[in-house]
Amino acid sequence: MTARLIDGKTAAEAVRAGVAAEVARLSAAHGLVPGLAVVLVGDDPASAAYVRSKGKQTVAAGMRSFEHRLPATATQDEVLAVVAQLNADPSVHGILVQLPVPKQIDPHAVILAIDPMKDVDGLHPLSAGLLASGLPGLVPCTPLGCLYMAKTVHASLAGLEAVVVGRSNLVGKPVAQLLLRENATVTIAHSQTRDLPAVCRRADLLVAAVGRPGFIRGDWIKPGATVIDVGINRVPTADGKGRLTGDVAFDEAVQVAGAVTPVPGGVGLMTVAFLLVNTVRAACAAAGLPAPTI
Repeated sequence: MTARLIDGKTAAEAVRAGVAAEVARLSAAHGLVPGLAVVLVGDDPASAAYVRSKGKQTVAAGMRSFEHRLPATATQDEVLAVVAQLNADPSVHGILVQLPVPKQIDPHAVILAIDPMKDVDGLHPLSAGLLASGLPGLVPCTPLGCLYMAKTVHASLAGLEAVVVGRSNLVGKPVAQLLLRENATVTIAHSQTRDLPAVCRRADLLVAAVGRPGFIRGDWIKPGATVIDVGINRVPTADGKGRLTGDVAFDEAVQVAGAVTPVPGGVGLMTVAFLLVNTVRAACAAAGLPAPTI
Protein backbone atom coordinates (compact mmCIF):
# COMPACT_ATOMS: atom_id res chain seq x y z
CA MET A 1 0.00 0.00 0.00
CA THR A 2 1.16 3.54 -0.77
CA ALA A 3 -0.60 6.10 1.37
CA ARG A 4 -2.40 9.11 -0.01
CA LEU A 5 -0.52 12.30 0.86
CA ILE A 6 -2.66 14.92 2.58
CA ASP A 7 -1.41 18.08 0.91
CA GLY A 8 -1.06 20.91 3.41
CA LYS A 9 -0.29 23.48 0.71
CA THR A 10 -3.57 22.90 -1.10
CA ALA A 11 -5.55 22.76 2.14
CA ALA A 12 -3.98 25.97 3.50
CA GLU A 13 -4.65 27.78 0.22
CA ALA A 14 -8.32 26.81 0.43
CA VAL A 15 -8.58 28.09 4.02
CA ARG A 16 -6.83 31.37 3.19
CA ALA A 17 -9.12 31.88 0.19
CA GLY A 18 -12.11 31.47 2.50
CA VAL A 19 -10.60 33.99 4.92
CA ALA A 20 -9.98 36.54 2.17
CA ALA A 21 -13.55 36.21 0.92
CA GLU A 22 -14.96 36.66 4.43
CA VAL A 23 -12.71 39.66 5.11
CA ALA A 24 -13.89 41.30 1.89
CA ARG A 25 -17.52 40.67 2.87
CA LEU A 26 -17.05 42.07 6.38
CA SER A 27 -15.33 45.16 5.04
CA ALA A 28 -18.01 45.83 2.43
CA ALA A 29 -21.03 45.04 4.60
CA HIS A 30 -19.90 46.28 8.00
CA GLY A 31 -16.75 48.36 7.52
CA LEU A 32 -14.95 45.79 9.65
CA VAL A 33 -11.32 44.95 8.87
CA PRO A 34 -9.89 42.29 11.22
CA GLY A 35 -6.51 43.14 12.74
CA LEU A 36 -3.82 40.75 14.01
CA ALA A 37 -0.98 41.88 16.27
CA VAL A 38 2.13 39.75 16.77
CA VAL A 39 4.64 40.44 19.54
CA LEU A 40 8.19 39.17 19.06
CA VAL A 41 10.68 39.34 21.93
CA GLY A 42 14.29 38.80 20.93
CA ASP A 43 15.87 37.95 17.60
CA ASP A 44 15.57 34.17 17.27
CA PRO A 45 15.89 33.59 13.48
CA ALA A 46 13.20 30.90 13.30
CA SER A 47 10.72 33.01 15.28
CA ALA A 48 11.52 36.09 13.20
CA ALA A 49 10.93 34.17 9.95
CA TYR A 50 7.65 32.82 11.30
CA VAL A 51 6.49 36.31 12.29
CA ARG A 52 7.33 37.65 8.81
CA SER A 53 5.28 34.86 7.25
CA LYS A 54 2.32 35.65 9.49
CA GLY A 55 2.51 39.32 8.58
CA LYS A 56 2.61 38.65 4.83
CA GLN A 57 -0.31 36.23 4.95
CA THR A 58 -2.36 38.59 7.12
CA VAL A 59 -1.94 41.44 4.63
CA ALA A 60 -2.55 39.11 1.67
CA ALA A 61 -5.93 38.18 3.19
CA GLY A 62 -6.92 41.85 3.33
CA MET A 63 -6.47 42.16 7.09
CA ARG A 64 -4.49 44.64 9.17
CA SER A 65 -1.13 43.44 10.47
CA PHE A 66 0.56 44.92 13.53
CA GLU A 67 4.05 43.86 14.57
CA HIS A 68 5.73 44.73 17.87
CA ARG A 69 9.38 43.81 18.33
CA LEU A 70 11.13 43.99 21.68
CA PRO A 71 14.81 43.27 22.40
CA ALA A 72 15.89 40.01 24.01
CA THR A 73 16.66 42.05 27.15
CA ALA A 74 13.04 43.22 27.52
CA THR A 75 11.56 42.77 30.96
CA GLN A 76 8.32 40.96 31.70
CA ASP A 77 6.72 44.27 32.66
CA GLU A 78 7.64 45.72 29.26
CA VAL A 79 6.05 42.78 27.45
CA LEU A 80 2.93 42.98 29.62
CA ALA A 81 2.68 46.70 28.88
CA VAL A 82 2.59 45.99 25.15
CA VAL A 83 -0.08 43.32 25.69
CA ALA A 84 -2.15 45.77 27.75
CA GLN A 85 -1.85 48.36 24.97
CA LEU A 86 -3.05 45.83 22.38
CA ASN A 87 -5.90 44.67 24.63
CA ALA A 88 -7.18 48.25 24.67
CA ASP A 89 -6.78 48.88 20.92
CA PRO A 90 -10.13 48.34 19.12
CA SER A 91 -8.39 47.91 15.75
CA VAL A 92 -6.59 44.83 17.10
CA HIS A 93 -8.84 41.76 17.21
CA GLY A 94 -6.19 39.09 17.68
CA ILE A 95 -3.02 39.07 19.79
CA LEU A 96 -0.25 36.51 19.51
CA VAL A 97 2.96 36.63 21.55
CA GLN A 98 5.50 34.52 19.67
CA LEU A 99 6.85 31.68 21.83
CA PRO A 100 9.37 30.86 23.15
CA VAL A 101 10.18 34.06 25.01
CA PRO A 102 13.50 34.82 26.76
CA LYS A 103 14.03 33.11 30.12
CA GLN A 104 13.39 36.24 32.21
CA ILE A 105 9.78 36.28 31.00
CA ASP A 106 7.12 33.92 32.33
CA PRO A 107 5.12 32.76 29.29
CA HIS A 108 2.16 31.79 31.48
CA ALA A 109 1.93 35.33 32.87
CA VAL A 110 1.95 36.69 29.34
CA ILE A 111 -0.78 34.30 28.18
CA LEU A 112 -2.93 35.20 31.19
CA ALA A 113 -2.55 38.89 30.38
CA ILE A 114 -4.05 38.56 26.90
CA ASP A 115 -7.73 39.45 26.62
CA PRO A 116 -9.42 36.04 26.09
CA MET A 117 -11.56 37.63 23.35
CA LYS A 118 -8.31 38.34 21.45
CA ASP A 119 -6.54 35.07 22.33
CA VAL A 120 -6.12 33.79 18.77
CA ASP A 121 -3.55 31.23 19.93
CA GLY A 122 -6.27 29.66 22.09
CA LEU A 123 -3.92 29.20 25.05
CA HIS A 124 -5.68 31.26 27.73
CA PRO A 125 -7.22 29.06 30.47
CA LEU A 126 -10.63 30.50 29.63
CA SER A 127 -10.21 29.39 26.01
CA ALA A 128 -9.14 25.93 27.15
CA GLY A 129 -12.11 25.72 29.51
CA LEU A 130 -14.60 26.69 26.82
CA LEU A 131 -13.17 24.04 24.51
CA ALA A 132 -13.31 21.37 27.21
CA SER A 133 -16.92 22.35 27.97
CA GLY A 134 -17.96 22.16 24.33
CA LEU A 135 -18.73 25.88 24.22
CA PRO A 136 -17.80 28.37 21.48
CA GLY A 137 -14.38 29.94 21.87
CA LEU A 138 -10.99 30.39 20.26
CA VAL A 139 -9.16 27.09 19.70
CA PRO A 140 -5.39 26.61 19.15
CA CYS A 141 -4.58 26.88 15.46
CA THR A 142 -2.58 23.69 14.91
CA PRO A 143 -5.33 21.40 16.27
CA LEU A 144 -7.83 23.16 14.00
CA GLY A 145 -5.51 22.39 11.10
CA CYS A 146 -5.26 18.75 12.16
CA LEU A 147 -9.03 18.43 12.24
CA TYR A 148 -9.42 20.08 8.85
CA MET A 149 -6.88 17.71 7.28
CA ALA A 150 -8.51 14.65 8.83
CA LYS A 151 -11.83 15.77 7.34
CA THR A 152 -10.29 15.87 3.86
CA VAL A 153 -9.98 12.08 4.20
CA HIS A 154 -13.07 11.18 6.25
CA ALA A 155 -16.51 12.59 5.48
CA SER A 156 -17.33 11.92 9.14
CA LEU A 157 -15.07 11.26 12.12
CA ALA A 158 -17.94 9.87 14.18
CA GLY A 159 -17.19 6.43 15.56
CA LEU A 160 -13.54 6.41 14.52
CA GLU A 161 -11.00 5.27 17.07
CA ALA A 162 -8.53 8.13 17.40
CA VAL A 163 -5.22 8.04 19.24
CA VAL A 164 -3.39 11.27 20.03
CA VAL A 165 0.25 10.78 21.00
CA GLY A 166 1.20 13.83 23.07
CA ARG A 167 -0.62 15.79 25.78
CA SER A 168 0.57 19.37 25.38
CA ASN A 169 -1.75 22.31 25.94
CA LEU A 170 -0.90 23.56 22.47
CA VAL A 171 -1.72 20.42 20.45
CA GLY A 172 -2.39 17.15 22.25
CA LYS A 173 -5.16 18.15 24.65
CA PRO A 174 -7.06 20.50 22.32
CA VAL A 175 -6.94 18.16 19.32
CA ALA A 176 -8.37 15.41 21.55
CA GLN A 177 -11.20 17.74 22.59
CA LEU A 178 -11.93 18.62 18.97
CA LEU A 179 -12.07 14.95 18.03
CA LEU A 180 -14.45 14.28 20.91
CA ARG A 181 -16.70 17.03 19.52
CA GLU A 182 -16.75 15.08 16.26
CA ASN A 183 -17.88 11.95 18.16
CA ALA A 184 -14.64 10.05 17.69
CA THR A 185 -13.53 7.67 20.45
CA VAL A 186 -10.33 9.28 21.72
CA THR A 187 -7.29 7.97 23.58
CA ILE A 188 -4.53 10.36 24.67
CA ALA A 189 -1.22 8.52 24.84
CA HIS A 190 2.07 9.87 26.21
CA SER A 191 5.51 8.95 27.54
CA GLN A 192 4.07 6.87 30.39
CA THR A 193 1.62 4.89 28.23
CA ARG A 194 2.20 1.15 28.50
CA ASP A 195 2.80 -0.66 25.22
CA LEU A 196 2.46 2.48 23.16
CA PRO A 197 2.88 0.65 19.82
CA ALA A 198 -0.14 -1.53 20.59
CA VAL A 199 -2.23 1.51 21.54
CA CYS A 200 -1.27 3.24 18.28
CA ARG A 201 -2.20 0.16 16.23
CA ARG A 202 -5.82 0.51 17.39
CA ALA A 203 -6.16 3.90 15.73
CA ASP A 204 -8.22 4.59 12.65
CA LEU A 205 -6.88 8.13 13.06
CA LEU A 206 -3.44 8.64 14.60
CA VAL A 207 -2.20 12.11 15.57
CA ALA A 208 1.52 12.34 16.42
CA ALA A 209 2.58 15.38 18.45
CA VAL A 210 5.56 14.41 20.61
CA GLY A 211 8.47 16.40 19.17
CA ARG A 212 10.68 13.38 18.57
CA PRO A 213 11.84 12.72 15.01
CA GLY A 214 10.71 9.40 13.53
CA PHE A 215 9.28 8.28 16.87
CA ILE A 216 6.15 6.59 15.42
CA ARG A 217 7.29 3.58 13.41
CA GLY A 218 5.53 2.01 10.46
CA ASP A 219 4.64 -1.15 12.38
CA TRP A 220 2.84 1.00 14.98
CA ILE A 221 0.27 2.01 12.37
CA LYS A 222 -2.96 0.16 11.62
CA PRO A 223 -3.15 -0.71 7.92
CA GLY A 224 -5.22 1.92 6.12
CA ALA A 225 -5.20 4.38 9.05
CA THR A 226 -5.05 8.15 8.62
CA VAL A 227 -1.89 9.63 10.15
CA ILE A 228 -1.61 13.32 11.04
CA ASP A 229 2.03 14.19 11.80
CA VAL A 230 2.31 17.42 13.79
CA GLY A 231 6.04 17.12 14.48
CA ILE A 232 8.51 19.56 12.93
CA ASN A 233 12.03 18.53 13.91
CA ARG A 234 15.33 19.62 12.39
CA VAL A 235 17.80 16.74 12.20
CA PRO A 236 21.47 17.02 11.18
CA THR A 237 22.68 16.15 7.69
CA ALA A 238 26.15 15.61 6.23
CA ASP A 239 26.17 19.06 4.61
CA GLY A 240 25.49 20.72 7.97
CA LYS A 241 22.26 22.36 6.81
CA GLY A 242 19.93 19.87 8.48
CA ARG A 243 16.51 18.81 7.26
CA LEU A 244 12.98 18.91 8.60
CA THR A 245 11.29 15.69 9.60
CA GLY A 246 8.15 14.75 11.50
CA ASP A 247 7.39 12.58 14.51
CA VAL A 248 6.44 9.72 12.17
CA ALA A 249 8.93 7.55 10.26
CA PHE A 250 7.48 8.74 6.95
CA ASP A 251 9.06 6.21 4.59
CA GLU A 252 7.67 3.39 6.73
CA ALA A 253 4.29 5.02 7.29
CA VAL A 254 3.47 5.46 3.60
CA GLN A 255 3.76 1.69 3.16
CA VAL A 256 1.05 1.03 5.76
CA ALA A 257 -1.23 4.03 6.23
CA GLY A 258 -4.18 4.94 4.05
CA ALA A 259 -3.38 8.65 4.23
CA VAL A 260 -0.56 10.62 5.85
CA THR A 261 0.58 14.23 6.15
CA PRO A 262 4.12 14.94 4.94
CA VAL A 263 6.72 17.03 6.80
CA PRO A 264 7.36 19.63 5.54
CA GLY A 265 4.28 20.44 3.51
CA GLY A 266 1.66 19.19 5.94
CA VAL A 267 0.19 20.45 9.21
CA GLY A 268 2.70 23.30 9.61
CA LEU A 269 1.18 25.19 6.69
CA MET A 270 -2.26 24.99 8.30
CA THR A 271 -1.26 26.74 11.53
CA VAL A 272 -0.97 30.25 10.09
CA ALA A 273 -4.08 29.70 7.95
CA PHE A 274 -6.15 29.02 11.06
CA LEU A 275 -4.51 31.91 12.88
CA LEU A 276 -6.17 34.08 10.25
CA VAL A 277 -9.46 32.21 10.73
CA ASN A 278 -9.31 32.82 14.48
CA THR A 279 -8.64 36.53 13.94
CA VAL A 280 -11.72 36.84 11.73
CA ARG A 281 -13.78 34.96 14.32
CA ALA A 282 -12.51 37.26 17.08
CA ALA A 283 -13.33 40.33 15.00
CA CYS A 284 -16.89 39.11 14.39
CA ALA A 285 -17.37 38.38 18.10
CA ALA A 286 -16.09 41.85 19.06
CA ALA A 287 -18.51 43.46 16.60
CA GLY A 288 -21.46 41.36 17.75
CA LEU A 289 -21.71 39.64 14.36
CA PRO A 290 -22.48 35.96 13.75
CA ALA A 291 -19.48 33.64 13.69
CA PRO A 292 -18.13 33.15 10.16
CA THR A 293 -18.52 29.76 8.53
CA ILE A 294 -14.89 29.48 7.42
